[in-house]
Amino acid sequence: MARGRASNYDDVRAMILTHAAHLFARGGYPGTSMNEVADSTGLSKAAIYHYFRDKYALLVDIAEGHVSKLEALIVEVEAEHLAPDAHMRALIARIMAEYAGAEDAHRVLTSEVRFLEPVDRKRIIGKERRVVDGFAKAIAAWRPEHATSDLAKPLTMLLFGMINWMFTWMKPGGPLSHEAMAPIVTELFFGGVPAIRPAARTPRLRKTIAGPQ
Repeated sequence: MARGRASNYDDVRAMILTHAAHLFARGGYPGTSMNEVADSTGLSKAAIYHYFRDKYALLVDIAEGHVSKLEALIVEVEAEHLAPDAHMRALIARIMAEYAGAEDAHRVLTSEVRFLEPVDRKRIIGKERRVVDGFAKAIAAWRPEHATSDLAKPLTMLLFGMINWMFTWMKPGGPLSHEAMAPIVTELFFGGVPAIRPAARTPRLRKTIAGPQ
């Protein structure tokens, strides 16, 4: 008779992923060993293998888990049927809140995705693109003039440019946090986008702005 999972199985698994994400984010995926993962968790390497097949499985779960949460966030906000401006504000606030507790996972998704096998990379990038599309759709609903000029997606990428790279300059434990920056990002975006004069529709934008690669 097969042995059932321990009651804390999911908690232990999440703990291992948290430690592995921290190590991958700081030392890189290739430069991190399973011995280091085991040491950081206080578990034996054999115990780690009870939860994950190998180091590569850790990388996939970290990257896909992070982007899946962002994708779910898009769906949750859409289900609230907010007015376009409130919808846009909610998306910014919630993605900032999600990033606040996921700096290591975000670093891994940003820098270590190149080590994924093609089938996994394609699936995870597909999720990233759906997140971008969700924001572009919200911008188009909020500012229809930019939808007709094909600016919704470029504006989305500019917004993510503000958000995605905060970890490169925001000091952990410093006076600024994602929570403190969320309203600043929101006001910059809401103050700047309405001032943009819609550009003439150009087919080249569709080819130039492709989203995550």
